[in-house]
Amino acid sequence: MGLGRLLRGLRGHGWRIAITLLPLLGGLAHTAGLLHLPGVDRLDAQLQDARLRWHAPRGIDPRIVIVDIDEASLKAFGQWPWSRARLARLTQELTQRQLVRVLAFDMVFAEVDRTSGPALVQALGSGRWPAEPGFDAELARRASAIDPDGEFARALAAAPGRVVLGVHFDGEAGAPDNPSAVPNVQPPAPLLPADALGPDAARIPAWPTLVASLPGRTTGARPGFINVVFQPGQDGVVRTVPLLARLDTAPGGYYESLALATFRAATGSAPPVLRLATAPGASPRLVALGMQTASGRLDVPVGTDGGLVVPYRRPGEDAGPRFRYVSARDVLEGRLPPAALQDRIVLVGASAAGLQDLRATPIAAALPGVEVHAHVLSGLLDGRLPHVPDYAPGYAWASLVVIGLLLVLGVTRRSAAAGFAIGLGACGGLLLLNDLLYRHGGLVLPQAAALLAGAAGLLLSMSWGYFVESRKRRGLMRLFGAYVPPQLVDDMAREPHRYSMRAESRVLTIMFCDMRGFTHLAEHMAPTTLQALLHEVFTRFTEIVNRHGGTVDKYMGDCLMAFWGAPVAQADHAARAVHAAQDIVAALPALNAQHEAAGLPTVAIGIGLNTGPVVVGNMGSALRRSYTVIGDAVNLAARLEGLCTPHGVPIVVGENTRALMPDAPWRELGEVQVRGRQRGVRIYTPEGPAPAMPPAAAPVHRGHPGGPRPPAPARTAN
Repeated sequence: MGLGRLLRGLRGHGWRIAITLLPLLGGLAHTAGLLHLPGVDRLDAQLQDARLRWHAPRGIDPRIVIVDIDEASLKAFGQWPWSRARLARLTQELTQRQLVRVLAFDMVFAEVDRTSGPALVQALGSGRWPAEPGFDAELARRASAIDPDGEFARALAAAPGRVVLGVHFDGEAGAPDNPSAVPNVQPPAPLLPADALGPDAARIPAWPTLVASLPGRTTGARPGFINVVFQPGQDGVVRTVPLLARLDTAPGGYYESLALATFRAATGSAPPVLRLATAPGASPRLVALGMQTASGRLDVPVGTDGGLVVPYRRPGEDAGPRFRYVSARDVLEGRLPPAALQDRIVLVGASAAGLQDLRATPIAAALPGVEVHAHVLSGLLDGRLPHVPDYAPGYAWASLVVIGLLLVLGVTRRSAAAGFAIGLGACGGLLLLNDLLYRHGGLVLPQAAALLAGAAGLLLSMSWGYFVESRKRRGLMRLFGAYVPPQLVDDMAREPHRYSMRAESRVLTIMFCDMRGFTHLAEHMAPTTLQALLHEVFTRFTEIVNRHGGTVDKYMGDCLMAFWGAPVAQADHAARAVHAAQDIVAALPALNAQHEAAGLPTVAIGIGLNTGPVVVGNMGSALRRSYTVIGDAVNLAARLEGLCTPHGVPIVVGENTRALMPDAPWRELGEVQVRGRQRGVRIYTPEGPAPAMPPAAAPVHRGHPGGPRPPAPARTAN
């Protein structure tokens, strides 16, 4: 479709296009941040969840095992918290007997063990008995040998680089259970120094307090923060998790999440290199964490806030777990064969009532927090890392613009079904494109604004077409149904804005077709026979007029009046009228033969054709109106019809009509003086057989000058 034709197709659809594009303007305002539409964000999140569930890998990841402090474990070893001595035995069993690759604790051991010697001495000292210096000294000596925290720290130190201990960021600086807030107790060393990001540091979540595990103890374990969600989404669903967080108080620095620390321990990766993106006039933005692993370089795409889209897994065919769970009781009681968990990455978490940390996720309404870490770890190991690219806002804008253009294109379609199909196809195409980009590139791109705007625009457009434009169509059907061929009525009904009922000036070709001697025949025929004869003759003549795209104006007794060039503009209206007249004359012998066989009288006809400017439109009174033509060219056509008998020809054509068909064969009849005109009119009659014409529906034009001319035989001498 050419641009000019497209622009012409938009004429008459101004209000409908404006109504259609109104929701898209809202979508653009939302994308630009000028208008906040929470429903759009919710739909985007739900579409992202559905896409993730559809494409996530299915089944258990055998590389990761979760050691679960479950109800059976509490029943066997007592309520939580357990003694650090028992945790030391758990650590030794997993690192030395089971030979796990990495052990990570999704918990923080912030307080001193309540069963340690100093804690017992403090508890006994609060009792009410007389002070005994000798007893107190002996108690302190014996208590110093009770050190479960030290036992746990030694078990951790025996597996250097293979253990990750949880730390926790807190917003309440100086909390009483926060060792980092106690003087002379320093937090663990950060992953990256405080100046690693420079001006972009403000985008990374900053916290005033870091709650560490086993403060003051040397363990050789890596720290990893266990905060799964810093700022939950509107619906509370965990879709992204932070990989980096910043301690905002001295000494400051950037810490890594439990999942990232565990991944680096399992792959031997050095601290990541921060990859920044720069744009003219803007400060650098964090876009990825670059790490060198044994299998090659891995760029972990993150948001400017250090967040990662969680690459969740799906349950297996039986809707079972995504990871293998092993009860801590089975580990502590030695029920697992030696090396049963060899080379596995083990996360220690809790699912017992009162201990479990449940999170709403796209794959489950209540998922243990330790499993969220496991999903992140699984995605890092696979390199399966969905992410929101930098150009996501631009993509949202482009989607809205493309959807809008396609909806406007749909408005110009003649068929409502075609317009609906274009709009529906645009929305479906956007869904398919986003699905392909996610599946093959891991791109999480916004689409809800474009989909909602497209659906709303399509609904408004269809409603406007049904309630407003369909009323115009019905008016056209009522007005023109009795005048023009049915196929042209359908064409007009599909594009009612192109056709007006108001009077306008046009150059048309008018035909008057009259039956000769019909008054005498009518006086000697029964009314019913006369009615049948007129019906048959006019039906045949009207079919021919319709076939050539003409408009039947009226039947006046034994005369048929028709014209070409309105309401559908036709560049070749003169040729159509002449060929229709020739076909009527050619059809008359067969029609008369049928009349003779039926005992009816035969008829003769005379046809007058003239071309000229007229006024055409819906005319009449308040009680009755009709679509007709008036003007001097109409009167001349009627008078030319009356000249057929004197000149002995069935068709008389005016000079204006003949001038529009210079290549057709003509015979000049001379110049006649017509009543009401000062100068004479040259008249002609066509010669030769009527050339073949295509079906009436094909040669319809929209009033473009220079349209195709029907074929005509070679010119002959007059």
